[in-house]
Amino acid sequence: MINILILVAGTNEPSNSNVLADAMEEGMRSVSDVSVVKFRLKDLQIRHFGLECYGPNCPIDDFEKVKKEILAADGVIIATPIWNFSVPAHLKNLIDRMGAFGLDSESHSMGMLHGKPFFLLFTGGTPLAAWALMKQTSSHIPVSLQYFGASILGTHFELRCTLGKGIFGLVVDKRPKSLEAVKRKGIAFAKAVQIFQRTGRLPLRHRLMQKFVQMAQRVKKGLGI
Repeated sequence: MINILILVAGTNEPSNSNVLADAMEEGMRSVSDVSVVKFRLKDLQIRHFGLECYGPNCPIDDFEKVKKEILAADGVIIATPIWNFSVPAHLKNLIDRMGAFGLDSESHSMGMLHGKPFFLLFTGGTPLAAWALMKQTSSHIPVSLQYFGASILGTHFELRCTLGKGIFGLVVDKRPKSLEAVKRKGIAFAKAVQIFQRTGRLPLRHRLMQKFVQMAQRVKKGLGI
């Protein structure tokens, strides 16, 4: 049995990010021996990050539930909109809080997630021509997770999530090709997580990326940066 955690950062009801997360969950559940837990970040009370979160005086809030599930999960999916060239503030805050256990307690410079597989689902209102820029402005999300020792096994960018020019709303439920594509990615992710759980091995390019990040962290630690 593998345990998958889904974190949805979308706040709207209905939410394009949440619908895509549900489609990915449907795909994963078609694979045998898969358990899924999902959190909507908008329903959680998580205080803003401060340096006290690196020590014993960090306030106790709903982050403890998320931390427990992330550590217990064999794989994690994050589904988020991109607003004004970045992700919602509560997702950025969650990632900041993750540094308390995603990095070593001594130097806060060595990733501790040991290659845990992640998958990222992004939605946005921009057309195809603008997605190259959107990918750049959201690149801090995968980079932060990789710094914590995670492996990003895949991403999905769903563009033009608008009902009309400048009119935002639910549209992905009427995109059968997108929903089927995300379901297939859910199946592939679940199978990759099963292999990682069984063998401890990631696909080659992800192993190489993990080694590169680890080498950079060792150099940084050695220099006392």
